[in-house]
Amino acid sequence: MIAVDTNLLVYAHRTDSQWHDAAAPLIRALAEGTAPWAIPWPCLHEFVAIVTHPRIYAPPTPQAAAIAQVEAWLASPTHVSLAEGPGYWDTLAATLKSSKVSGPQVHDARIAALCIHHRVSELWSADRDFSRFAALTTRNPLV
Repeated sequence: MIAVDTNLLVYAHRTDSQWHDAAAPLIRALAEGTAPWAIPWPCLHEFVAIVTHPRIYAPPTPQAAAIAQVEAWLASPTHVSLAEGPGYWDTLAATLKSSKVSGPQVHDARIAALCIHHRVSELWSADRDFSRFAALTTRNPLV
């Protein structure tokens, strides 16, 4: 199962992104495909925070449009939401220890641990920071 990081969701949504034309068809193919695909819940929270932020985008995405976008992804019949559950803490603790991250990098460790915990085969991200999590295969599908 492929999981998608926040940056690709933002690029797919924001038509003013320089990577929109590459990201939008990738996310659409996942959402309209037959194979399971996933978005970690922290990525959905971060997506709404970023696209509606007036210091990041002028104009920002209206809140209603951001919510509608998330609801469209969640409505995909093959979508899986990655959330914490029994045993998750053990996965996060092991991920933190093996990667030796701290501070703000714990956010990425949380996403990595969710993917590992749910046996995601690959995380699609344009963020190279995920390479520090050896137990998670990552790929930037934009390059």
